[in-house]
Formats: sequence, C-alpha cells, structure tokens
Amino acid sequence: MSTTQHSSNSGLAGLVVSAHSADFVWRAAGTIATHVAQGYRMKIVCLSFGERGESAKLWRKGAEMTEAKVKAARREEAQRAADILGAEIEFLDIGDYPMRVSDETLFKLVDIYRDVQPAFVLSHSEKDPYNFDHPLAMHVTQEARVIAQAEGHKPGEKIIGAPAVLAFEPHQTEQCEWIPNTFVDITPVWDKKRAAIECMAGQEHLWDYYTRVALQRGVQAKRNIGITASRDIKYAEGLMRLTPVVTEQLS
Repeated sequence: MSTTQHSSNSGLAGLVVSAHSADFVWRAAGTIATHVAQGYRMKIVCLSFGERGESAKLWRKGAEMTEAKVKAARREEAQRAADILGAEIEFLDIGDYPMRVSDETLFKLVDIYRDVQPAFVLSHSEKDPYNFDHPLAMHVTQEARVIAQAEGHKPGEKIIGAPAVLAFEPHQTEQCEWIPNTFVDITPVWDKKRAAIECMAGQEHLWDYYTRVALQRGVQAKRNIGITASRDIKYAEGLMRLTPVVTEQLS
C-alpha cells in the first residue's frame, strides 16, 4: 500500500474509486484538487494499475518489459499525480483485463469508507461497452457504500451516512449513457490537473484529448450559470449524479 497523508481541519472528505491507476487523473483530478483547496481530505483508491489493458506504450518497449515493471511505472505515475493534487492514494492491485472483485476487496473498500467517512464518492459510469472494468468499479463502489452503512457489519464501528454518488466522465459518453448534470469549475486548479495529466507518461496520447474535454465542459458550465455572468469559467469537469439531492431550497 502506498499513501500520502494530508491533514484537514474541516472534517470533510471525499472518496474516489478508480478502476485503473490513471483513470482518476483524466476524469476527476480537477475535482480532487478543488476539494483539497477547500480543506477536504481526498482519498483515491486504485483497484488496479491498468497493467494489462492500459499500458500499451510500456509494453512496446520490448521483451525486457515485465508485468512487475509495468506496475511499478504505473504506481510511480499515479503517486506523483496524487501528490500534485494533494490527495491520499491507495493501490489494491486486483488486476485488470479482466478485473475481478473478491469479497476481501469488497470488505477492504468498506473499511476505507468507514475510515474516510466521505461526503461524496466518485467512480465510473454504470455502463461502458468499451471497458468492462469501469462499470464493475462503480458497482463495487456502490455495494461497499451500502455495506458501510449497515449496523450489523462489524458491530460497534462507526457507520457512514449517505454520501452522494457521482459518475465521472467516460471516454465515449453517448455509448455509456452518461449525461452530465453537475459541473465543477476547475479553472483555478487547472495547472495542477494538467501537471497531474503529464505524470501519465504511459498514456501520453490522452493528454490533449482530456484538455479539450475540460475546455468543452468549461463552455457548458459557463452556459449553465448564464453567459452574462461575471464569473469566468474556462475549464470544468462534468459529473453525473446518481443519488438524489435532498434540499429545502431549489435556487
């Protein structure tokens, strides 16, 4: 396990469950950095390193490359990205392509929920015909959330409340039936997100793609606060909220 510890005086926290060790960077690095700046404890859990299915550039180095070397490179990239964002990170190393989740892994994630006590949790879209690891990650994220609320699981431990569940943006939104209904303005922390993106040397082909995504979501976020609003939004991240909002005021 590799973690980076950061203190928070707010008592607020967020949890991000990433199927592979780079997913959180492309899809949620700005949201992570934004909440760290607000005093949140942000915890990232990487279920796998993406060593088999998402490390083509590393494997193309030749016969000297091994799975252990690929994992080590991916771990180092993700750790540096998390450090830039100011977040904790933990690697469960359960493998990918295919990803399989054991009860041991499920209960480990429950333990993390109870330790972090998140106000919200981010993971993947519930559907993704291009990558079956992604919806599996969201499934275990939601299942662990339910178990972490159960008084009868490890009686005497502090249970969690009902953290909001949001799906971050998949690579091909329409095919994944993902529709953004929440935007996070990441303009003030864009430099940190871009620096975290550039840690992902194994997937350099995605750097500019996700920069374009952030610009596009920035345009949409600005439109949704009103194009005449004085607030300037250049970069944003889109999220799809899966849990209802309970409120006494709609404005």
